[in-house]
Amino acid sequence: MFVKQMTLGLALVVAVAATASAQQSPAGRRITPAEKREVRRDRRELRQDRQEIRSDRRELRADVRQGDTADIRRDKRELRQDHRELRQDRRETRRDIRQAKR
Repeated sequence: MFVKQMTLGLALVVAVAATASAQQSPAGRRITPAEKREVRRDRRELRQDRQEIRSDRRELRADVRQGDTADIRRDKRELRQDHRELRQDRRETRRDIRQAKR
């Protein structure tokens, strides 16, 4: 009976170790500090893009209230550009995260 318990215990330890090693990144690769900085920089850019969008929306609402059509067109153009930059920065962030995980 003691041998059976020892065998089952050893099998459990081996199974846990195999599961843990399978969950690690390939070849034990770790995310480097440079990769972490790059992702942080990308996230900071995303935050700044969102702030610019909020600012442009405020300006657009003010111009609509005042009825200034030239400024409305300009603000809409800036808003579209800010949205393009936000999408581009999101793609870049996702790409950097994927590369860091490899």
